[in-house]
Amino acid sequence: MKGLSVFFFCLCLAFSNAPGQSYTKDVVPAISVFFSPDGGCTDAIVKNLGQAKSNVLVQAYSFTSAQIAEALVKVRRRGIHIEVILDKSQKSEKYSSADFLAHAGIKVTIDSEHRIAHDKVMIIDGSVVITGSFNFTKSAEKSNAENLLVIRSREVARKYTENWKKHALHSEEYKAK
Repeated sequence: MKGLSVFFFCLCLAFSNAPGQSYTKDVVPAISVFFSPDGGCTDAIVKNLGQAKSNVLVQAYSFTSAQIAEALVKVRRRGIHIEVILDKSQKSEKYSSADFLAHAGIKVTIDSEHRIAHDKVMIIDGSVVITGSFNFTKSAEKSNAENLLVIRSREVARKYTENWKKHALHSEEYKAK
């Protein structure tokens, strides 16, 4: 069974959307793969956020990307429900997006229960999961070697949502400055 899972994963990767590769609107890969530096990770996040229809859940270790923060605010202005859980380091980070998001009416909480809340996850409409080593930062896009997966799967999104909710239960409301 494990061999079949590995085969399926490899098959999905073989048909994933590599940078520069395009698909017709009828053919959407189950997994899209991006790499940084300058591999389109931030653009992929912004594009998928722009397609949100009902809700967005976010978990982030480091969140300083103005481009991603602005995309979340645009989504919120369209009436989409958004909640963000950040690592406790974001309370004192000089350029954290926590204040920007909170002032825009987005619920921001802090996960202080763990030494590091190292998640980098977005769950969109219960059907799209964005995850990988990619931090939501400008450095991640421009300087670091990181990866990003966009997974279109209700089952995967359900599992990530369950985990997100466990962390939400012990996270505390962020007090904007």
